[in-house]
Amino acid sequence: MSSKPPFSESQLFSLMGEEGFARLTAAFYRLVAADALLGPMYRDAVAASGETMAEAEHKLRGFLIYRFGGPDTYVQTRGHPRLRARHMPFKIDPPAADRWMQLMESALAEAAVPIEAVTLLRPYFRSTADMMVNS
Repeated sequence: MSSKPPFSESQLFSLMGEEGFARLTAAFYRLVAADALLGPMYRDAVAASGETMAEAEHKLRGFLIYRFGGPDTYVQTRGHPRLRARHMPFKIDPPAADRWMQLMESALAEAAVPIEAVTLLRPYFRSTADMMVNS
């Protein structure tokens, strides 16, 4: 019996669709907005960029869709993701990364993301959160 997941990362879009990623990012941003640690950080980042939380949510959704096998609209409009460089201006310490992961875990559950997708998304989100730590 193979331990290989039934889906690869590049096939997650076919499993979740745009609606699945929309549910996930909407749930995540609802949680962030109410969070005592990440809420102020996100509000400051959004204010500094001149955009809204809805626009930031839209960018995350577009990135995730692109990253996991959907259309490349994100890259066409924003260029290479450059995740670490784009987040460098913000102080991200280990507690912030851990809290980000906690909120994403809650969002995965709230959005009823299929377990096949969670199995692939969880390690990606954890490694990305850890990679963003810069202080």
